[in-house]
Amino acid sequence: MSSVRCSIRFALLLLFANGTSAAPITFNTALPVAKGEFINRELLILVRSDDAVRNLDVTALASVLGYGINGDLAIFGMLPYVNKEMQVTVGGARVRRSSKGFGDASMFARYTFFKQNASNHTFRIAAFGGVKAPTGDDNETDTLGRLPTPLQSGSGSWDGFGGVVSTYQTLAFEIDAQLSYTAKGKANDFEGGNELRLDGSFQYRLLPRTLSRGTPAFVYAVIEANVLHGSRNRRFGNPDQNSGGTSIFLSPGLQYVNKRLILEGSIQLPVSQDLNGTALENDYVARLGFRWNF
Repeated sequence: MSSVRCSIRFALLLLFANGTSAAPITFNTALPVAKGEFINRELLILVRSDDAVRNLDVTALASVLGYGINGDLAIFGMLPYVNKEMQVTVGGARVRRSSKGFGDASMFARYTFFKQNASNHTFRIAAFGGVKAPTGDDNETDTLGRLPTPLQSGSGSWDGFGGVVSTYQTLAFEIDAQLSYTAKGKANDFEGGNELRLDGSFQYRLLPRTLSRGTPAFVYAVIEANVLHGSRNRRFGNPDQNSGGTSIFLSPGLQYVNKRLILEGSIQLPVSQDLNGTALENDYVARLGFRWNF
């Protein structure tokens, strides 16, 4: 067997078997979690939104734990800790309102229903579905009274979500695509708008340029596109004309990958935000985190 074929086999063992591999930063992947193994992801998310009279800053630490039941089925749970702060100009004065605490937990399962493996690539398609439970506080108050629903740590509602994700991975690059839908529930006379998302990701290996048996780690450049369409929120059964719309984002990023660990970061920037009425636009969404298989 030639040294080239040995290098390819070693790289495939590292990329496709029980270890970590490159993956999308802003959404899911169809690559498996090995049977009996866990994957932990910690992700710091910073969101900045503003207009002429409002500034909204959200800092969230999302903790995700996944478990591989078998080669096709994995289950996941996620719990965020969120800190929200909004400043509004009212009559020339700045009014500050804020909240912090654990948000709503999400649980979902992912099942691979199609897979095709070859000596130098793998292609997988998986379906996923789950629920978001109202575990966060949705009745926080300050000196001005009850906080608006978007400023609460939790929504108070049960939401359902699901979709399909596909992954095509080679030694040099990976392509992921996802289509998902979230149906929002009702709580406190408020019902969030349902959301439809289309996501794509391309990861290209920058280092090392040449694979060898001693290669301990990889560096990937990542570029992602995200399209989000939200319907209008409803208050007391009536549509909120200042909510919902369609946003398109581009997200450049970097990943450092070894057999058990991924270090990653990206900045999500708006390309187009066609929102309804005075709905608040995002300036950016920054993500920084790690994933660990054990």
